[in-house]
Amino acid sequence: MTEHILQMRGITKTFPGVKALSDVNLAVRRGEIHAICGENGAGKSTLMKVLSGVYPHGSYDGEIVFEGEVCRFGGIRDSERAGIVIIHQELALSPQLSIAENIFLGNERARRWFIDWNRTNYEAAELMRRIGLVENPTTPVSEIGVGKQQLVEIAKALSKRVKLLILDEPTAALNDEDSAHLLDLLRGLRDEGITCVIISHKLNEVMAIADAVTIIRDGRTIETLPIEQATEARIISAMVGRALESRFPPHEPKIGEEVLRIEDWTVHSPTQPDRKVVDGASLTLRAGEIVGLAGLMGAGRTELAMSLFGRTYGVNISGKVFKNGKPIEIRTVQDAIRHGIAYATEDRKRYGLNLIEDIQRNVSAAGLPGLARRGWINQHEEHRVAEEFRRRMNIKAPGVSSVVGKLSGGNQQKVVLSKWIFTEPDVLILDEPTRGIDVGAKYEIYTIVNKLADDGKAVLVISSELPELLGLCDRVYTLSQGRITGEVPREEATQERLMQLMTKETR
Repeated sequence: MTEHILQMRGITKTFPGVKALSDVNLAVRRGEIHAICGENGAGKSTLMKVLSGVYPHGSYDGEIVFEGEVCRFGGIRDSERAGIVIIHQELALSPQLSIAENIFLGNERARRWFIDWNRTNYEAAELMRRIGLVENPTTPVSEIGVGKQQLVEIAKALSKRVKLLILDEPTAALNDEDSAHLLDLLRGLRDEGITCVIISHKLNEVMAIADAVTIIRDGRTIETLPIEQATEARIISAMVGRALESRFPPHEPKIGEEVLRIEDWTVHSPTQPDRKVVDGASLTLRAGEIVGLAGLMGAGRTELAMSLFGRTYGVNISGKVFKNGKPIEIRTVQDAIRHGIAYATEDRKRYGLNLIEDIQRNVSAAGLPGLARRGWINQHEEHRVAEEFRRRMNIKAPGVSSVVGKLSGGNQQKVVLSKWIFTEPDVLILDEPTRGIDVGAKYEIYTIVNKLADDGKAVLVISSELPELLGLCDRVYTLSQGRITGEVPREEATQERLMQLMTKETR
């Protein structure tokens, strides 16, 4: 029987007013890929922060045994010296530094107090070759994509002689190709004897790569299974405490008149003004209808949405926009809001929320004019509105004074939706509304989207997950190389049909 490299016994972690972990147990065998699954807020990331020393010994109860020895980590450096390295969902890279500088940041290759740049770049190149990252080590990290940045983090971990690598939602922001490459890399690390613990909401990836899976719910260990005994249905049931008969709530659409129409919408790249990012796109949205927008990475989905929402992306934008049959001009975000258009961004942490502010301030941020009188905000009304949305959207927090940055991903997404619903839009554009969210929270978001449609809103959903579009939308547009290549009604939509249109050559 393979020995355990890690055992966490009776881990209990309490924050003011909240018990995040309660008597959690985790056992990981040497040389395996061990998945941890659970809903947002279940305690997965908290458990890994305890293990990696982010929450030092003394701030929690319980015992960590690593390679047969009881460990009392006082910080991240202690756990890294032992061979435990964590890669957080929010990558800890310095964008202006080179790949090599990032790999050895805090672990510099120096001689007599001076950095040895030849050695730094040479060793970085060796690590990059090992993980299949084809770049010049002197390239600034800001000039490479998110998928390659994730590989830089892994190279950084390998430079520290890692024995146990922890990855928190490593593929959440990656496209299918980058995700597949990363999973192959993890298999290669396993073959080299490196143990991996991976937190993921993508159950298909868990089933494809893990050797064992531990499910955590409400801060407690529910069960640990070898992957041969696990099924997606069993994992979901353990995660949410009940069987989800369907991933999508039932919905009977009540589709009304046309609300929004765009014609011949063209957008040029701000960095390459001669390149069309969106090319002559035309689409319509009707009241009570949920419309999907499907396309591969780089197809122009987000660029189309942002350019429509107050021209927040692109240059040399042309085309026509009609609201309820009448032409409108949208030059700014304020114009878009005034015309009843809202846009929930795909990057809620960077663009959708103020993470250091509370729920109340975030909910009211886009609709402050409705709370103001003579230039002063009615704070009692602001509090009432935020509290109403907290209850209505089932935002799990002690109150509206809770800081948004401390909420789980699913609850943060509910705050984003609350902010835009408060502006009382007629058209709501949702860009990757369930990215990084577990299946239980996804179901809640889908229910909210259905309710918005039932209230007569026109909803445009942009998603990289084709099953999501098929399960949620009444109609799906496909986009390839900036052009609309198809419009498929729900009854004719299949993954194969959508993929065929998404990969159609347009030029």
